[in-house]
Amino acid sequence: MDGNTSGEDGNDIDWNTEDELEIDNFTLSSSSSLTVPGGEPVVGCGESSSSPGPSNSKVVDHFIGMGFSGKMVAKAIQEHGEENTDSILETLLTYSALESSPQAQQQVDCNPCSSDNEGSFLDDFSDMDSFSDNEEIINPTSEKEKKMLSLVNMGYTVEEASIAIERCGLDSTVVELTDFIFAAQMARAEDVNFPLEEKPRPNHAYKKRKLLEYEMLKKKRQMRLGNQTTGEDDETVHLPNPMVGFGIPSEPCLKTQRNLPEGARGPPYFYYENVALAPKGVWTTISRFLYDVQPEFVDSKYFCAAARKRGYVHNLPLDNRFPLIPLPPNTIHEAFPLTRKWWPSWDTRTKLNCLQTCIASAKLTERIRKAIEDYDGEPPLGVQKYVLDECRKWNLVWVGRNKVAPLEPDEVEMLLGFPKNHTRGISRTDRYKSLGNSFQVDTVAYHLSVLREMFPNGINLLSLFSGIGGAEIALHRLGIPLKNVVSVEKSAVNRSVVRSWWEQTNQRGNLYDLDDVQQLNGDSLEHYMNLFGGFDLVVGGSPCNNLAGSNRHHRDGLEGKESSLFYDYFRILDLVKCIMSKNN
Repeated sequence: MDGNTSGEDGNDIDWNTEDELEIDNFTLSSSSSLTVPGGEPVVGCGESSSSPGPSNSKVVDHFIGMGFSGKMVAKAIQEHGEENTDSILETLLTYSALESSPQAQQQVDCNPCSSDNEGSFLDDFSDMDSFSDNEEIINPTSEKEKKMLSLVNMGYTVEEASIAIERCGLDSTVVELTDFIFAAQMARAEDVNFPLEEKPRPNHAYKKRKLLEYEMLKKKRQMRLGNQTTGEDDETVHLPNPMVGFGIPSEPCLKTQRNLPEGARGPPYFYYENVALAPKGVWTTISRFLYDVQPEFVDSKYFCAAARKRGYVHNLPLDNRFPLIPLPPNTIHEAFPLTRKWWPSWDTRTKLNCLQTCIASAKLTERIRKAIEDYDGEPPLGVQKYVLDECRKWNLVWVGRNKVAPLEPDEVEMLLGFPKNHTRGISRTDRYKSLGNSFQVDTVAYHLSVLREMFPNGINLLSLFSGIGGAEIALHRLGIPLKNVVSVEKSAVNRSVVRSWWEQTNQRGNLYDLDDVQQLNGDSLEHYMNLFGGFDLVVGGSPCNNLAGSNRHHRDGLEGKESSLFYDYFRILDLVKCIMSKNN
């Protein structure tokens, strides 16, 4: 659970952050042509190329800023027109793939930015026979292979490309796939063990090696698939778009009826949460263990000014939900009105990305300042792209002229719906860490709001993996008295936060705090249930360490060391149901 929040100055990045996958509205990949060696912006060499193009120079500049040459961009735009940017990008990636073949390399100079030599190569596109040796790669037959090839030629690893396609689906665009991969790299980007690499645009040898890696992987997969039959358990739970679950306050009536399996019906009610963008098959397994209840996937950007994509499996009613009042700020400028004065027109963000357990370093914010301070007006598109990529990645806000800064812990508390100063009194590092791993209170409260009429005299709660008490606070703000709460949380820091909140809010019920879900057995549960008559609600979100995309070393799904604690959530819930059934 230990982590460091200092970004690139840190000694150790926190892998158990829940949301490195939560990046919305990125339009370009992480392999920016803009690097900032020594703190100075440098634009990719393709940008210096001058070639005739369409009248819309912004479109040309956009793709030149990604590292493609002017002549290549002009040719692609001529084929597809200025408006069809997705097709233009696909064509440019195809050009790059063809260019990486041995035959193409004989026709071009080793300098990938040489527009004269590149022109002779592009003129020979019709001679496809010359690429027959690599036909399996250069001319992929399936949509998956085409997208795999595109991602590999952008510089991503075969493994990254494969995971992105499996998780996002074949219908996803290349831009969406690069967003997915980029989000998974966020926590790694500033880790001292994985320092930022200022690497040039991949050369021909690099591309060729990537293509060979892809070919080998494809053959291995074909051999593996030939020896197995894909069963029903391999089906993936598909994430909705938009991610609004069964209804949100602005659209509350998307679904108000569902047929719960017999074994899933309450009491007790249960509510389980984890990251939406988990590895393939994880949510299918979670749903199967939790009595085949369909997950409800919700992005908290519909409840507040920050994204937080989560899956919730619960047996709560769906009708008569209501949001917490007052409604929280819904946009960045509503949440932080003082930033409006400094916010540049070319930063079009209205929502923050998912709030993490780590923040950007002072070195990074200083690099950003240096990258834009020399321009009186708007900086070039390449510089804008670099700055916006970093701002989205680290949720930076504008606090002065050319000056960005990470959110303060108090600001994160507000965005996540916690009381002011809720985590004050613990270290700054622990505050970011605890908040980054917490519920978004407004989202959870909306789902739990149906309990207010059902339990007007109070509720008995079993809170597993309690964290800093997001579920308890949601119930309290809904006006549901907390009669008895058994809170199980491993972190002593988090337990102290919950205990402090309990005392400061003058709760009249009883709080029993435990430290290990694995030690919570049938005897212990029966003791508490005999003490106050059973649990009305079992809530929890097990660790996502092995589910989140940032964990590049141990993303082992529910079989991972930490995330396998999901099975303890199910074990305990099933024990509660059995004991209550026996007592009844």
